[in-house]
Amino acid sequence: MIGALNALVDLVERDAAAEVDVAGFARAQGTTEYHLRRMFSALAGMPLSEYVRRRRMTLAAAELVGGAPNVLDVAVRHGYGSVEAFGRAFRAVHGIGPAEARRDGGPLRTQPMLRFRLSVEGSVPMDVTVITLPELVLVGHAARVPLIHEGVNPHIQQHIAAIAPEEHVRLKGLNDAEPSGILAVTGDIEPDAPDGTTLTYLHGVSLAPTTAVPDALDVVRVEGGAWAVFSATGPFPDTLQSLWAATATEWFPSHPWRLRPGPSIVRYLEFTGTHATCELWLAVEPE
Repeated sequence: MIGALNALVDLVERDAAAEVDVAGFARAQGTTEYHLRRMFSALAGMPLSEYVRRRRMTLAAAELVGGAPNVLDVAVRHGYGSVEAFGRAFRAVHGIGPAEARRDGGPLRTQPMLRFRLSVEGSVPMDVTVITLPELVLVGHAARVPLIHEGVNPHIQQHIAAIAPEEHVRLKGLNDAEPSGILAVTGDIEPDAPDGTTLTYLHGVSLAPTTAVPDALDVVRVEGGAWAVFSATGPFPDTLQSLWAATATEWFPSHPWRLRPGPSIVRYLEFTGTHATCELWLAVEPE
């Protein structure tokens, strides 16, 4: 996977104006677009689309500062059909317009070319179990919330706080399938979505496919397949977020599995508000 990501970066560099065929590239690398985008985002700290935009604007800025006489020519070379569209993209990255950059030389926000490297330490073993389950039927109370990669998500906290205590008890009583207990389910989001992107968060439980779903509950159905279950314990939410990152940097590059489309599920085994023992469930398939 590290080699595939570096090859993808090289492809972006090769033609600043071309639309990157990520799906075709992923097939040629023996993986899927979904997995490739998720791994890029996790390791780079930004979506692939954002990296491409920043990199194009970095190269465009270098041309303008270097004396390119025509802004339209620079815009076209970097995939834009008009000076107006190019100007909006340029300003979004650099905070100034192309004409100002050419006249004043900056200030500019440079995006260096990425290079992925795998550091193999192996000093901290990861507690991982891969299991296969039939169709998952996840039911509970769902809300649309913005994605926040780091720190506590206050929108999710507000959603959970609005659920009555007796409803938590009722949900636990409905649970009759794995994963057991109250679950935090996030889904309905692009694989490389940036912060602020709206996603579906469901606070609920898992039911057997044959169990009738009570009225007034939201439902998320997931096709049967394999799940990689990662366990962690420590300060919340830092430990969980570090665990998510470690799956990309340590586990997936050294195991013959890749992510398949599906929500991520967190099962809390113990939770005090500032400390948690939990499991992160990720839908996977063999490479």
